[in-house]
Amino acid sequence: MTDAASHTGAFAQALRVQSRVVGALIMREIITRYGRHNIGFMWIFVEPMMFTLGVVSIYLLLNHHPPGVSLIPFTVIGYTSVLLWRNTIGRCGNAIEPNRSLLHHRHVRVLDLFIARLILEVAGTSIAFLILATLMVLAGLMPPPDDIFEMIVGWALLGWFAMCMGLLIGSLAVVSDAVERVWHVCAYLFLPVSGAFFMVDWLPTALQPWALLIPSVNCDELLRDGYFGAQVHAHYDIAYVAVVNILLMLAGLLTVKRISTTVEGA
Repeated sequence: MTDAASHTGAFAQALRVQSRVVGALIMREIITRYGRHNIGFMWIFVEPMMFTLGVVSIYLLLNHHPPGVSLIPFTVIGYTSVLLWRNTIGRCGNAIEPNRSLLHHRHVRVLDLFIARLILEVAGTSIAFLILATLMVLAGLMPPPDDIFEMIVGWALLGWFAMCMGLLIGSLAVVSDAVERVWHVCAYLFLPVSGAFFMVDWLPTALQPWALLIPSVNCDELLRDGYFGAQVHAHYDIAYVAVVNILLMLAGLLTVKRISTTVEGA
């Protein structure tokens, strides 16, 4: 019992230290990225809101309407989901080099640098989505969602996918500078097939199983099923997304562990 209590106490102490380190890194990231002037850290969620409103405005001007659903909620859900995975993964590509000097501190590890950026990006986009959707519902531009819990599950799965990919891309970028550049190209190519701007039910039947192999497509389908309810016929597989995310997370953590020895010892 004494040994078990000792191990539990040591784990709790290590967790407290890491929480303080990650919290400090998040505050440092906010200050260095947004500064203390103007609206400061509020840019974390104001910037995604501005992007989303811009895209919605363009669609309204072009009079583009997706079949069977309202334009504004469809676009808000789709574009904020893009910002979630694109920003989260993209910010991890250059997480190490600007903060390499911090690794001289005893308690700072490579994984902490990634975790700080992942939390910051996911939290910022999530707050932007929440505020924007709430304001539009209150303004009468969007109806209330059909099933909020289902939307939360879809958003959480997409955020998990983005964080796992961020770990993997960010750690591989330490090995080769080409990884970050290649990812920027891949992100643009991934955009039209990510599920943000279409529903699986609109595709030919033969293509639907192939589309569902992409984790983000399942997440967007779940988000829209939670929002529109019976208005749409959504296709998704939550178990499949969870398995893919677990595998990506393991790959990301193993890669971070592999490069940590080199980076922290430099």
